[in-house]
Amino acid sequence: MVILNNQLKSVNVPPTEEQLKGLLKRYDKNGDGRLSRKELREAFRSLGLNFGGWRAWRALHHTDKNGDGYISEEEMEELVKYAKKKWGFTVS
Repeated sequence: MVILNNQLKSVNVPPTEEQLKGLLKRYDKNGDGRLSRKELREAFRSLGLNFGGWRAWRALHHTDKNGDGYISEEEMEELVKYAKKKWGFTVS
């Protein structure tokens, strides 16, 4: 929110990589320190993306470097960069 001409206005601002990482980490439902495809799908849907399942599959395909089917803490930074580049996340 920003105040312009004494009125409160809503402004879309791209999140920082740290903010996006924090948002995604909230979906680690079982607390194992990594994100499954299901957890990614739920995160993407909650962020307003259509086709969350497909996007989760694509994100895993591009950022799961060790091929275990999960995004680990080490792979999270690459996931965030991929998500920002591909889908241009913004928060309001």
